[in-house]
Amino acid sequence: MSKIAFIFPGQGSQYVGMARQLYDQFPVCRQTMEEADDILGFALTRLCFEGPVEELNSTVNTQPAILAASIAALRVLYQECGLRPQALAGHSLGEYSALVAAGAMQYGDALRAVRQRGRFMQEAAPAGLGAMAAVLGLDRQKVIDCCHEAASAGGVVEPVNFNCPGQVVIAGEKGPLGQAMELCRQAGAKRVIELAVSGPFHSSLMRPAGDRLAQVLAEVPVQDPQIPVMANVSAGYLTSATEVKDSLTRQVYGAVLWEDGVGKMVAEGFNVMVEVGPGKVLSGLVKKINKETTTFQVDDVATLEKVLAQFKEVG
Repeated sequence: MSKIAFIFPGQGSQYVGMARQLYDQFPVCRQTMEEADDILGFALTRLCFEGPVEELNSTVNTQPAILAASIAALRVLYQECGLRPQALAGHSLGEYSALVAAGAMQYGDALRAVRQRGRFMQEAAPAGLGAMAAVLGLDRQKVIDCCHEAASAGGVVEPVNFNCPGQVVIAGEKGPLGQAMELCRQAGAKRVIELAVSGPFHSSLMRPAGDRLAQVLAEVPVQDPQIPVMANVSAGYLTSATEVKDSLTRQVYGAVLWEDGVGKMVAEGFNVMVEVGPGKVLSGLVKKINKETTTFQVDDVATLEKVLAQFKEVG
């Protein structure tokens, strides 16, 4: 018997042209994207479809764009297929998509919140303040130890994304980050790659952004999730409105425990995970966490048809 979770992508999964096929074929996708344009007061849909890529990749635009494309894909999936998840999860920004799917947040409220979230994150990290790097092929405890050693002389560098076995992202001020990258190489990392991002996201340097976001979220109506949502910061389920707001605030400056959360879901018997929204980054991570888990994506017409062929009869 399949036990199904829906998972939602975060920043980095965006691409010019996302949601276009579903928009052209399904009125519910078209309505969802155009609703985002109306709510935000600018042509988000056109930015998703046509770029320019530099503008789409700006954090303040990327976050609402991925949310809109993800909810549009979710609504198409619900309309076309009886498939329903028993749990939800989202990577960083994707946690907002999961909370909309869970009925904890309204789509419009989530769009406005992530637009602000993106702006606060950009403003918390002036150009040149910090950076991020992916450490591949090194035990997570060794990565933690390298960060501690690099930070011991002063400055900030921290592990911020535990994505899957052998993939940890670190972030911090450029000097300590560079030192931690070199220590990770010396400790045996297969590769250490600085990421093309605008700031040290999910590190303690983002605390001012989290504090500002908390003020915004205080005014946002949030309900108890109708479906359990796996939280990034705790790798535990969010089941109350109070937990939701606390989790969304802390995840701005706290580590994303994706490997831990997915590992817990797998241990609880979730054997099918459907990535809803642009790209297939999370499906790849899930396979590295547990290769027996079946993954699907819903990103365009072809990927939707694969899910429909598998689950059309599911009530």
